[in-house]
This record gives sequence, structure tokens and C-alpha cells, in this order.
Amino acid sequence: MTVVQTPNAPAAVGPYSQAIISGGFVFTSGQLPLDPASGALVSRSIRMQTEQAIANLRAVLEASGSSLDRVFKTTCYLTNLSDFAAFNEVYASYFPHAPARSCVEVSALPRGAAVEIEAVALLSQ
Repeated sequence: MTVVQTPNAPAAVGPYSQAIISGGFVFTSGQLPLDPASGALVSRSIRMQTEQAIANLRAVLEASGSSLDRVFKTTCYLTNLSDFAAFNEVYASYFPHAPARSCVEVSALPRGAAVEIEAVALLSQ
């Protein structure tokens, strides 16, 4: 098991790793729409938050030796399912290969975020 840490994604806001590599897979922690340098929430816009969460996810995957196109499962958390259509438009532009996905509404996310995305991916060969 290998712990992944990159300065290109926000530091963990608790006692966990950005990702773990094990058995040829990368298991990411949920990525929030935080600016990696400042740790601040990027915007209130669901579209901009989704863009940033995916940018952070990409950074963690690349630091792990994987990429967005190697993702085969995501779990997505939204604080308001009425944002689902806008979230989906942005999400689909990054995941045209349509990995398996769960998407649920939650009552709150850390730092006031509206979205959080975690993924499981294959390591690059």
C-alpha cells in the first residue's frame, strides 16, 4: 500500500490521505472544489465547483500514476440534487467513457462545498 500526496491538489482537511495505491488500483479520497494553493472554496457556482473538484481529482490521479480516463468508478456527493443537471454537464465532459457512478444528495460537505467527488482507477500500464 502506497500513500499519495501532491501539492497540486488541496491538502487533506482531516486525518486521511489524498489517495492510496494498492493492488494495481488508485483509491482517491473525496476531492472538494478547493484551490490547492489557498485551500479556499473556489466559487458558489456548481459548474465552477465541479470543474475544480475534477481538476483536483485529476492532480491526485496523475500523482498516483493514473488519469481520468483510467477511472472506472466514481462516487459523487451533492448538497442539492437540483444542481444535478449542471453538475452532469460538466462531469460528462471529463468522463466521456462513462465510468460506473453513484451520485447522492448529502446535507452538508466540508468547507461549505456543494460537490465532492471520489474515484477508483486503474494504474497506468
